Amino acid sequence: MEKIRLQKFFSDSGIMSRRACEAEIAAGNVAINGITAKVGDKVDPDRDTVTYRGKRVQAQHHKKYTYVMLNKPRGYITSMTDPQGRRCVTDLLSDLDVRVYPVGRLDRVSEGLLLLTDDGNLTNRLTHPKHSIPKIYRVKVDGHPTKEQIEKLTSPLVIDDYEIQPVEVTVTPEEEDTVLHMSLYEGRNRQIRKMCDACGITIRRLSRVAIGQLRLNGLAVGKWRHLEPEEIDYLYRSTKD
Repeated sequence: MEKIRLQKFFSDSGIMSRRACEAEIAAGNVAINGITAKVGDKVDPDRDTVTYRGKRVQAQHHKKYTYVMLNKPRGYITSMTDPQGRRCVTDLLSDLDVRVYPVGRLDRVSEGLLLLTDDGNLTNRLTHPKHSIPKIYRVKVDGHPTKEQIEKLTSPLVIDDYEIQPVEVTVTPEEEDTVLHMSLYEGRNRQIRKMCDACGITIRRLSRVAIGQLRLNGLAVGKWRHLEPEEIDYLYRSTKD
């Protein structure tokens, strides 16, 4: 087999994303044939022995990957485990017989569509900044934001010393509150909450309702389902180089 980058070897094996692997390599936690690896090294999965923290990583040949959509409830953290004993999204997948990992995050008090998979390659593609599948959120906020607040919300705000891309916002006033539908092409930490806070807008409820063409379509809160083949194809087509 042709040699591949070490980061791709790890992502193909479902161990971690390429970016996470790069950090582990830099930290000296990965070895090839007993020699500490360097960022940029390549391996032949059929001939080389790769170890991570002393344990061998097996190459995956023709692995059948698992792709899951979960309707995350509020109160769960997007993590595999939690030292504080808080509920994790993986607790909702106890009836799934394979180990899958979250693609991106939803904070503990947010809810909605979350993808999980053991396909490290797709995870890397979906989380890489150069790819642009919109993530659509339904944000219920207090009262009725002013025209000036909405204009500021859709402007190139600076969040955590970083200028984010402009966000598309559709406003639906209700009797006492307002619903904002927001389309993001980035996924920075707690981005919507920080944006609204910067604009003086108070969020009451935040849920992700779609990732590109993928929607919950009646999937109950706390439940999951396997992605359809055409949904997987869509994700790959939308993140091609």
